[in-house]
Amino acid sequence: MRNIRIYYPILLLLFCLSCRKDAGIIPATAVQVQAPGSAGNSFYLLNEGNMGTNKASIDFFNKEAGTYTINLYNTVNPTATKELGDVGNDIGIYGAKLYAVINLSNKVEVMEAATAKRIGQIDIENCRYLIFHNGKAYVSAYGVSIGTATPGFVAEIDTATLQITRQVYVGRQPEQMAIVGNTLYVANSGGYSPPNYEHTVSTIDLGSFTETGRIEVAINLGGLKADRFGSLYVQSRGDYYNIKPKLYRIDTQTQQVKDSFDIAADAFTIYGDSAYIINSSWSYLTNSNSISYALLNTATHQLTGHSFITDGTDSQIKIPYNIAISPVTGDIYVTDAKDYVTPGTLYCFDRTGKKRWSATTGDIPSAIAFLP
Repeated sequence: MRNIRIYYPILLLLFCLSCRKDAGIIPATAVQVQAPGSAGNSFYLLNEGNMGTNKASIDFFNKEAGTYTINLYNTVNPTATKELGDVGNDIGIYGAKLYAVINLSNKVEVMEAATAKRIGQIDIENCRYLIFHNGKAYVSAYGVSIGTATPGFVAEIDTATLQITRQVYVGRQPEQMAIVGNTLYVANSGGYSPPNYEHTVSTIDLGSFTETGRIEVAINLGGLKADRFGSLYVQSRGDYYNIKPKLYRIDTQTQQVKDSFDIAADAFTIYGDSAYIINSSWSYLTNSNSISYALLNTATHQLTGHSFITDGTDSQIKIPYNIAISPVTGDIYVTDAKDYVTPGTLYCFDRTGKKRWSATTGDIPSAIAFLP
């Protein structure tokens, strides 16, 4: 869930609630999108569903069958209370388990990775993102309601027992995380209290599970990724008015910012030596989103100056929302949130940026988790 949801019009939320009131469970529906048995990874896609609508859902791409299935979770788990929940924020696979962070339902839903059958849940207030390391899952959490100044925290979960083992406080409203060596890095946003945003990345020693410091970066941090060279790339979303969004590079050896890039990186992923970046940043000054795509070379720290979509399909994408890349084929997946209240679209591009296929998703398609 991006901060865009904080400033999206209240009337839209009321419209969503009225639409949802009498809606029933939508059955899983599969469509053929490519030839069966093609190379690549099967994956789950988590749809956020708009805030307050209880419409988070999980779709599934089956590479063996070449099919894309919407709303798999509700069909596999018909007795789950309130279906999947309210606002799906992040999803990941570790071992034989699938984890979905459901933000406003204050839980991490745990399922079988092979089937999406529900195993149980871990209760974490206002949870946001997750990452895995050495048998543990780490979940960032706001832990508070809108308007408070209470620090956020990171919870450590034993993936064998699904119990919270340790917890450490960080900055206000922490977002994405990355791990380099034995250090966990957390981007702090302070997104609930503009213009008093946070502006640091917390460092956590995984051995002692204590916050060892904070790296000064910029306001309203969100996305955070590590490359293979020991650098971190962190997104600053600006203030949606006069302070523009930027992307920053942190050297984890010196724990200092080394580069900044005048580009909005609302979502990005690192594959090989490239950061694939999409921008759909909102401005209150124009009351519109600015849309762009870019590549950044993580070896040279240079922007390449061109889009990774090469066939013109980017003109069809209304609100690029998230991006993921298949670790097997290098296929690029871009989600389109469209108008935030109706089903979105998932686009699959080959590694040269040419469209392979597209499919209708749930509302606000976001994070993807690839099966091994």
